[in-house]
Amino acid sequence: MNPQLQLLINSVLLGVGLAMDAFSVSLVDGMSAPEQRRSRRFLIAGVFAAFQTAMPLIGWLLIRSILYLFHTLQRVIPWIAFILLALIGWKMIRERNEVQEAEARPTEIGMGRIFLQGIATSIDALSVGLAMADFTGGQAFLQAVIIGGVTFLICIAGIHLGRRIGTRISSKASVLGGVILIGIGLEILLTHLLGG
Repeated sequence: MNPQLQLLINSVLLGVGLAMDAFSVSLVDGMSAPEQRRSRRFLIAGVFAAFQTAMPLIGWLLIRSILYLFHTLQRVIPWIAFILLALIGWKMIRERNEVQEAEARPTEIGMGRIFLQGIATSIDALSVGLAMADFTGGQAFLQAVIIGGVTFLICIAGIHLGRRIGTRISSKASVLGGVILIGIGLEILLTHLLGG
């Protein structure tokens, strides 16, 4: 097979695999704030895509320059993702109780939450840098951009689907979303601890 075509196919498949956590979180974002503006929905997907693009490149730079630090970071990455997602999830559950008392629903997701979600769902993509160790700078950049593009499309789909679900289960969407985020974080951590 043509090496360029193989790189393209592998990058798309890798992008799909890496974007699954971001898809789940996008689904939650769509459920918890189905009335958010289109520009905010694109912003959420764009932030997730930007982090999914940046993390493999950072991993590639680390593996090319300071291998020892990369291996040390690799051990704590699942813990960081778990802690971030658990905190965001817990905050969503707590906020739902406050929102219920005020009888108001959030119309948009805050920027702080979007950035924390972007980091938490993409931090495991640092390890992709290990697989790209033999890549040239151009190849690493191309693969990272493809991963980011795939993530963007998958996140837009997740937000759209979440909005549809969210309008049907609006009274419980925030709590369900919080539980899902905590579950995603726990799954990342357990996969690491169990060596899966």
